[in-house]
Order: sequence, then structure tokens, then C-alpha cells
Amino acid sequence: MPQEEKLLDASGMDCARVILGLKKALVEINSGQILKVVATDPIAPKALEVFARQTRHILLKQAQNGTAFIFFVQKT
Repeated sequence: MPQEEKLLDASGMDCARVILGLKKALVEINSGQILKVVATDPIAPKALEVFARQTRHILLKQAQNGTAFIFFVQKT
């Protein structure tokens, strides 16, 4: 697993709030650093893929642990 600089635990949040939290968390880290995001909304995997593509941040890794989705996003 990549080494994250910051963790965003968005468990229980709907997808729109996950993306909003992701945007805010990315502002708090430097370019090249990694944000770990944990979400439980089943739409989150697709939404984070689209977000990363549109914002040109890098989705390094995506995994699932039970009902939790885990993402590692590198800020560009």
C-alpha cells in the first residue's frame, strides 16, 4: 500500500459529500503527497475515478475491505 500523508474517513457519507471532503483534503496536502480515502458509498469507486480523471490527480490504488472502499490519491 502507498504511504499516505493524510486520511479522509468518509465512511457513512453519500458520494457527493465524499467528493467534497476529498476536494477539501487535497487542498491541505502538497503536490506529490498521497491522500488515503475510506468510503462506504457503493458509488464511490466510479465517482473517484471520474474525479481523478477530471482533476488530473492520480488514483494510485483502489481496494475493497468488506463494505469499505479504500483509495490512494496522489495530488498533482
